Amino acid sequence: MREFIRKLEHKDPGEKEFHHSVTRFLRSVEPVLDQPPEFDRYAILQRLVEPERTIIYQVPWMDDQGQVQVNRGYRVEMNSAVGPYKGGLRFHPDAGLSTFKLLAFEQVFTNSLTTMPLGGARGGSDFDPKGKSDDEVMRFCQSFMSELARHIGPDIDVPEGGLGVGLREIGFLFGAYKKQQNEFSGVITGKGLGWGGSQIRMQATGYGVAYFTAEMLAARGDSLEGKRCLISGSGNVALAAAEKIAQLGGRVLTLSDSGGHIFDPEGIDLDKLAFVRRLKHIRRGRIADYVEKYSEAEYTEADNADGYNPLWARPADCAFPCAMENEVNAADAVHLAGNNIRLVCEGADMPVSAEAFDILKEEKVPFAPGKAANAGGVAVSCLEMAQNRMLLNWTAEEVDQRLQKTMQNIHTQCRETALEFGEPDNYYLGANISAFQRVAQAMQDQGV
Repeated sequence: MREFIRKLEHKDPGEKEFHHSVTRFLRSVEPVLDQPPEFDRYAILQRLVEPERTIIYQVPWMDDQGQVQVNRGYRVEMNSAVGPYKGGLRFHPDAGLSTFKLLAFEQVFTNSLTTMPLGGARGGSDFDPKGKSDDEVMRFCQSFMSELARHIGPDIDVPEGGLGVGLREIGFLFGAYKKQQNEFSGVITGKGLGWGGSQIRMQATGYGVAYFTAEMLAARGDSLEGKRCLISGSGNVALAAAEKIAQLGGRVLTLSDSGGHIFDPEGIDLDKLAFVRRLKHIRRGRIADYVEKYSEAEYTEADNADGYNPLWARPADCAFPCAMENEVNAADAVHLAGNNIRLVCEGADMPVSAEAFDILKEEKVPFAPGKAANAGGVAVSCLEMAQNRMLLNWTAEEVDQRLQKTMQNIHTQCRETALEFGEPDNYYLGANISAFQRVAQAMQDQGV
């Protein structure tokens, strides 16, 4: 294993985030790597970590002052053994090839856990939509899609939204694709309800996180009823998770953005969540404005000289990092464990750092990895694809029921696989091995 990782790092020395993800994953699936000799014969590991296709391209666009700007576009199509590529787009100034390879690699196994016929891909750009006018975002999206359209399709690669890519961006991207390809197809998911979208698609990831957590607690004879919950972020995932947790009887205490976090000891109920949704997604304001309306709450800035996020130092029962990768560091994990947190469930993509994960594992804190817990988004995206093909629109209740059943099945897979390998309740091990075995078997069956 060490030699394999050494060669991977030597081949692409600047991709530390990707190497880190691969190393963590392969170490967790070591119990099954020595079993079938075909793994070596078919070079399964070498092929898993090498994208089947990597597309990098220039994205020129004109700002409102008439000045041409240039960004870079990416699409990493990682693995299509189980089905056509599927995965989100990210528009963020810090995004680069290593990040997209990491996300695409993880997406392969997230999609595998759903048991739906989906491969894995991710992509996006170093474009920052913050502070841009609608016209600037539209011009960027049209330029971005002018190249991406050559490489995607309903049976090839189906992108969806993600960080920095909401309904506004999806609309502009889909409109550009439709114009260029002269077809109305389900090539992008997360569309508006009036033009091919699915009910609860925007809420699906967050709802799925809550459903997975409910299953974890139920397996211990417990429930979300009355549980004090810490949630980071205030985007679609965080707000949807908060909404479903509140509906299931939990008490949401925190939300955050890049400036800091709010703490509401009375709980952020559904009415307060509606205010936050208007604040963040319509007024595009800051989470700090919450305390102006709800005086019982307090606001704490993100900057902390002690190296930890004060949000994770607050006493609670359940923690849901739903903002960014690596947002929970070792110091945060020490605080969570010290406050006897009952479980940590990832809503974002790999928000718990490797060091923090090791501490949580050592302290025996139940941990739900994002590839399992936040699979609800891609699950409902697949349902959107199915509705597009059949020219149907299912009700919100029907989609929600299908989502809940999918999350229950994923929980069962993870739990039973972990038990099979002698580590009950190790959801990280269970998720990785279960997902890996399905993808590896498909690669083996299809030959080289």
